[in-house]
Formats: sequence, structure tokens, C-alpha cells
Amino acid sequence: MHQLIATPFGERRLILRPGSTKAVQLPHDKFNELRTLATVPNTVPQWLVNAVHAQWHIDLTGRSVDDVLLVRQAGPFKVSRTTWEINLGCDYDCGICYLGKKRFEGLDLPGKRRLLAVMRDAGVIWLQITGGEPLIDPHFPEAYRLAHELGMLVEVLSNGSRLHKDHVLNLLRTYPPSKLTLSMYGATADTYDTITRRKGAFNRFRVGLRRAVAAGLNIDLSLIIVRENAHEVEAMRDWARQFGVPFREYANISPTIHGGAEPLPSQSPQYLTNREPFTGCPAGVTFFHADPFGKASICKVGREPNVDLIAEGVQGLTRLGDIAESLMLRTGGCSGCTLSGTCRVCRPMARVFQEAKAPLVNYCQHGMR
Repeated sequence: MHQLIATPFGERRLILRPGSTKAVQLPHDKFNELRTLATVPNTVPQWLVNAVHAQWHIDLTGRSVDDVLLVRQAGPFKVSRTTWEINLGCDYDCGICYLGKKRFEGLDLPGKRRLLAVMRDAGVIWLQITGGEPLIDPHFPEAYRLAHELGMLVEVLSNGSRLHKDHVLNLLRTYPPSKLTLSMYGATADTYDTITRRKGAFNRFRVGLRRAVAAGLNIDLSLIIVRENAHEVEAMRDWARQFGVPFREYANISPTIHGGAEPLPSQSPQYLTNREPFTGCPAGVTFFHADPFGKASICKVGREPNVDLIAEGVQGLTRLGDIAESLMLRTGGCSGCTLSGTCRVCRPMARVFQEAKAPLVNYCQHGMR
């Protein structure tokens, strides 16, 4: 298995390492040199030995290029990132979840392999695997390994409920994710198990987090703040600090992807945050989202219209740019809004709130007046 990836990234040429967020930028002629050297047995050139040692303290002296380096080709689009819901099933039953009905369904293993190959051919470098809960998918180990073999840097979004299991931790240790983002729902068993509606969830998370930290995985915690755990926010922060891992806080709860308002009452008003004014995003241009059936959309919020990547392959992505433009138009209750220049919510998200008949205060500046 390769230790390094050489890849085009727009006009840049990069050396990346699985499990690391660092990179080495190359001149185009050096990248082309590596592409030529990788076609036949050759020793890693000294300039690359020096650059890799300086960045990652790895000694490639005397190693063969084709043994340590995977050279990727440029994709036909600007796409470099994607998120993939490997399934929507979950071993938790949180009432705050934006997925609503968490049905465990999706592609079989050959379908997952096909989807990952399409992503590679499209030029995806950074892949975020999420769910549902990705680690409970029976095909996760095979899909995760294949993503690595295809030269993608993989981030995993998980609730951490399976990290205490040896086979899961060994997989992540062998093929380190660029980041392992774990959701935290409280600082005590009573609160954690109440929110997840699963007895023992807190203890499984606690043990798994400790083992993942000890394994040296690159961990980022997402502190999910709602009414039921708002009294434990400082304890959650302290817990993250004790482990020495970075954390972010999320308190703005959204409706379900089906337009249901059920999660909204769980919001903790004192922790709601104002987003920066929305000035556009690269959804559908440099980024796309794939659901469990291989349907590509501009993002996980703007799911319709979409492109069937299993049926259409890479060329189906040519339509995403136009889809993105159409979804960003202000429609419905936002047409003619005088605050559009400083609005903090993108159109797809506003539409979800409107379909859920959510109070304006949940997403609109008018509701704050």
C-alpha cells in the first residue's frame, strides 16, 4: 500500500500522506517527473526524500517510487471533495437527528465499489464518509480500504459507538483517516443515554474515545448542544480539553431531510449562533454529496434534483453546476427580501425550514426583530 499520493489539485500539484492533513506542494515539472518515474522501477529521487522527511519525518532513502507513491491523474472537473452517506441507518435513535427516518438501506458492495471508482475518476481527493452511522455498515471496512487504495484521503464522521471494538480500531490504525470526527452528546451517562435513547451509549463512547486517542488517530470532537445537555456544556468542553483534542460546538438544529420539524424543539436558545452572511459556496462545483444509493446532489441539504452516478458515471456530474445555480435562487417566502444582502442562510437550507413550517426565528433575520 502506498504511503504517499501525488495528485493535481486545480493548478497546484501536491504530495499528500494518508492520515495527515499536511501537504507538500510541487512544481509542475517535479510532478511530471514523478509520473514518469512511477511507470517503471525507480528509486525515490533525493529531492522527494528531502521534502518528505522535512514534512513527515519519513525516510524514503533507497525506496522504490512505485512502492511508496500513488500518482493520480487530474479529473475532468473542478471537483476535489465529496461527502458520502454510506447508509442512513444508525445504532442511536436521537430525536434531534436531521435524517428523521433512519432507514438502513443503500448500495450493495459492488455498487459501493462502482461509486468509489466514479468519485476517483471525477477527481475527488478528499472523501468524507458519514451516515447514519458509517461504522455499522457491513461494507464499511471494504469500502474504506478501497477509498485508500484509490488515492483518496478519508475523513470519517461517526458517533464513536464502535471504536471500542478491536477490529474497528485496527482498521483505522492500519489505514489512518485524515480526520475522525466524533459527535459528543453529553458529559454523563444519564444525559448521553437519554439523548441517544440507547442505554450504555456513554460508556461505549468513553472507552472508544480513549482507545482512539491512544492509537494516535487525528480526532476532532463535535459537541452537539441541545436543551437536554445544555447544563453540561462546560463539562463537555473540559472533557475534550483533557484528551487534548480540538472540538467545535453545534447548537443550530435543522429540520429533517424529509421536511419534518420534529428536531427543532430540542434547540437550546442560549447557544444558538449567527452564521456569517451567506455569499455563495462551491456546492455542485468543487464539491458534491452522494447519498446511500449513489445519487449525487450539490450538498446534503439541496438533495433534489440529483444525478445517478451508478447509472450515468462521471459525465452525469456535468449537470451539477446548473442544478446548483437553480437551487440558489430565492423563491417562496424569500423572494424580494430586503435583507438578502446580509442573509446568513443559504437557499437550500431556507427551503428546508420553510417546508417544515418552522418559526422564522429558527433561520431568518426577520424572526430576530
